[in-house]
Amino acid sequence: MSQKVSQNRAHGSRGRVAVALAANRLGVPSVIFFAMSAAAPLTAVTMVITSGYSVTGLIGIPVAFVVAGGLLALFSVGYVTMAPYVVNAGAFSAYVSRGLTRPLGVSAALVALIAYTVIQIGVYGAIGDAGAALFRDWGVDLPWWLIALVGCALVAFLGLQHVDFNSKILAVLLVAEILVIVVYSIGNLTHPAGGVVTVDALNPETLFSPGVGAVLAVAITAFVGFESSVVFSEEARRPGKTVRMATFTSLGVLVGLYTLASWAMSVATGPEHIGRASQTESTNLIYSLAASSLGTSFAMIGRALYVTGALATLIAFHNLAARYTFALGRERVLPAVLGRTSLRTGAPKNSSLIQSALAFAVIVVYALFDLDPVINLFYWWCTSGSLGVMLLITATSFAVIGFFVKRPTAESAWRRVIAPVLAAIGMCVAMVLVLANFDKLLGVDADSPLAWGIPTTYLVIAVVGFAWGLWLRGAWPEVYATIGMGSKSAIARDRVVDNATRPQ
Repeated sequence: MSQKVSQNRAHGSRGRVAVALAANRLGVPSVIFFAMSAAAPLTAVTMVITSGYSVTGLIGIPVAFVVAGGLLALFSVGYVTMAPYVVNAGAFSAYVSRGLTRPLGVSAALVALIAYTVIQIGVYGAIGDAGAALFRDWGVDLPWWLIALVGCALVAFLGLQHVDFNSKILAVLLVAEILVIVVYSIGNLTHPAGGVVTVDALNPETLFSPGVGAVLAVAITAFVGFESSVVFSEEARRPGKTVRMATFTSLGVLVGLYTLASWAMSVATGPEHIGRASQTESTNLIYSLAASSLGTSFAMIGRALYVTGALATLIAFHNLAARYTFALGRERVLPAVLGRTSLRTGAPKNSSLIQSALAFAVIVVYALFDLDPVINLFYWWCTSGSLGVMLLITATSFAVIGFFVKRPTAESAWRRVIAPVLAAIGMCVAMVLVLANFDKLLGVDADSPLAWGIPTTYLVIAVVGFAWGLWLRGAWPEVYATIGMGSKSAIARDRVVDNATRPQ
């Protein structure tokens, strides 16, 4: 009899492990590594900053980063205040479910899943192209897709390992990225154009010019990824404190890096020439400046670390997308098989494999049709994903307000109401700017189908999610009732089953 009870307990333990991520694995530094790697600082400096200068022709990019960072910090006040109350790997979807309604939460879940998956797949274009260029410099000619597939295999392997093992790899890669940005910036500042260090690009008045909307839109998209700290709350040692510290630290460091790098680049070229230099050199600008001020060896090191930095971004976004898929499977919004974790590592095994399979398929298709890995894959996909994340941040701003209105707590009015309301207003303005300049962000003509097709696609996805949520409410009320509950959803359903099967 005791043996049978023991077996039943073991089986119950196994079941709990199968629907739970590995708890108490991540401290503050580890979550910071994930959040900052997702934001891809070296990629932002290489591509986003130069694109901002070349597209707008304005020198106020450094100030725009400060303004964008301030707005996101305002959003983060309510975002991290809500974190201890909603510990869920499906961060945005859980917040919207608990703060607004469950059908809207399902909408947010599908948008988040698509957005993070699209960004992850898009980065394979960057790592493939940059890796191929690096190997050519070394005298080896390899196709971009081969490098992308090798990266895909590595990310697939890491996605099945312990989350803290991934964080250690990200720590090494991220520190290298940051060092490159700082060293390059120092090199630019110590070799100013005309021998004079100017602060023209730091003048707030530079934002009061035609084109400011495009500048702010570019700046905001550079921070996408910092919000991912909440996704790892289930695996954090102290979810509330860890998420709060990781979010603000990541955001603060990113603001500092982006502002420093963009200002230093304008100093090296001269503020009046940074726009033309960005148009001429494009993504090579930061490395050509490094070659001039520090030498070709430093430029080559930076190119190599750009590739490893892209790998770090892939690891981070793969983990993000896999956890969103897992969260939806665990709550039965998607097939339950996706809501299972590895018994050995606690990683979201099935969801991770799905992400790897999707990435593999897209890379193969792009290779077969000889599509451009930078424009058609990296720029278009990552910009599209960033739009989705911004839509989620905007919706979550309102969800935070709704959550605390319905649940009075001891939190201060600043955290519960004032900051979230200001953030909601600010994010709505930011969304208008991004949508108005979306063609510029994509690098397409204003009348391109992509400029309106991508936002429309997100609208369709949100409507489908909302309809799916309403259908669940009528068809599967036991599933609907646990949307947004995270790990508690499985426990609640188990209790329903126990009550239904218990002898009366």
